[in-house]
Amino acid sequence: MVLEVFCERYLPAIEAEMSALLYAPDPLYSGLFGMLGYHLGWSDERFQPCKLQTGKRIRPVLCLLSCEACGGDWEQALPAGAAVELMHNFTLIHDDIEDGDRMRRGRPTVWSIWGEAQGINAGDALFAISQLAMAQLPKRGVDAATAVAALELFNRTCLDITCGQYLDIGFESRDDVSIAEYLAMIQGKTAQLMSCACLLGALVAAAPREQQEQIRLFGLHIGLAFQMYDDILGIWGDPAVTGKPVGADIAKGKKSLPILYGLARSEELGTLIAKGALSPAEVSRATELIQEAGGREYTEQLALEHHALAIAALDKANLREPATTALRELAHTLIGRKK
Repeated sequence: MVLEVFCERYLPAIEAEMSALLYAPDPLYSGLFGMLGYHLGWSDERFQPCKLQTGKRIRPVLCLLSCEACGGDWEQALPAGAAVELMHNFTLIHDDIEDGDRMRRGRPTVWSIWGEAQGINAGDALFAISQLAMAQLPKRGVDAATAVAALELFNRTCLDITCGQYLDIGFESRDDVSIAEYLAMIQGKTAQLMSCACLLGALVAAAPREQQEQIRLFGLHIGLAFQMYDDILGIWGDPAVTGKPVGADIAKGKKSLPILYGLARSEELGTLIAKGALSPAEVSRATELIQEAGGREYTEQLALEHHALAIAALDKANLREPATTALRELAHTLIGRKK
């Protein structure tokens, strides 16, 4: 695959760009930065280096590929790619606390080891470091006006994410969430960050406005499809692969797309979900009801529709090869994935 060639070049550079910023300015704070390294998959609970799953790094790869596809120098976009990944991970640390998740990527979450207070603080630190990453753009030769525009986009996206999370948290205590509200939520919480990653790459490349708009739409629709598949994995995913319990979203009372679709069509499912904390047997029954109502099939179909819209935007953008082929391949890997 063409994508593999790009990833072999990008991924070490992305890790190096992030790690250059994640150092303790004083030994007193080594524990804080140890938590960050642990979350990012660089170390174990004792802060010893290890080789664990570090996450897919989809967002920074999207940023660098978009830059190169728009005719730019991908190395100039490295600070933006690193910043996007750091912001993504700051939200994950906070999400784990807000959702009460004790496991991520097959091992304990930051807060479940060091407590909620330290988890919040660690997330705050990662957010600050993401800002410092963006500040490196001028040092890579990006002009001041572009760097300011990129920083504004970056922070508006962070606000979009928190707005999406606000909706997501609120949905858990409501029984009247509509699919339209759900789509607004995932657009803010998930899709905008992928859109931002692509648009940042295009900005650094000084792409024409029409190209910027099409690459933005590509990222947005890929982000929507990505979240819909996450919803599928949140119910039917293999715990050995996802690192999360069976039927995790049902057990937590999440209003994901398959669940919403099922609730609109199954009175029994509504009665079951309304009970709150469900036993493993009840989670299994709820999963059956969602499947019978067509929740999985509907979600998969809608995800495929957004994937098609993403590819259409990519085709319309008239980007350069071979980076465009790699973007197309990356989009395809997000459909039907197992984790």
